[in-house]
Amino acid sequence: MEIPVSGFMYHSNDSDPMHSHHLYITSWDGRPVSTHVHEFKGVTSFNSGHSHRYAGRTEPAPTGVQHTHRYFTFTSINDGHRHQIRGVTGPAIPYQGGGHYHEFSGVTTVDGTAPHRHGYSGTTSL
Repeated sequence: MEIPVSGFMYHSNDSDPMHSHHLYITSWDGRPVSTHVHEFKGVTSFNSGHSHRYAGRTEPAPTGVQHTHRYFTFTSINDGHRHQIRGVTGPAIPYQGGGHYHEFSGVTTVDGTAPHRHGYSGTTSL
């Protein structure tokens, strides 16, 4: 028996030599599968005499089940350079009154004329 499925795929950008992708199913047997995204923003740590701002939107994830989101963005340009921010959020944290958010944290890529990185952390939008 064949079940029609539709969706979209994201390249994982992992360093795994087997090369992988993530599949997000948007319909199963003609019925929509609900997905959602979150916005995130913040300011990096103050290193090498400056900090950077960043903002972005997570990759989609299924609604109604425990999940995480992958995220990626570039920081603002400051001191003549920018950094990449990428990672995976923590699991969904229920919000009183409905909805949920995710925590995220990490370090940027190493960039700049004096190579350095910045830490960052925060919570997504509901």
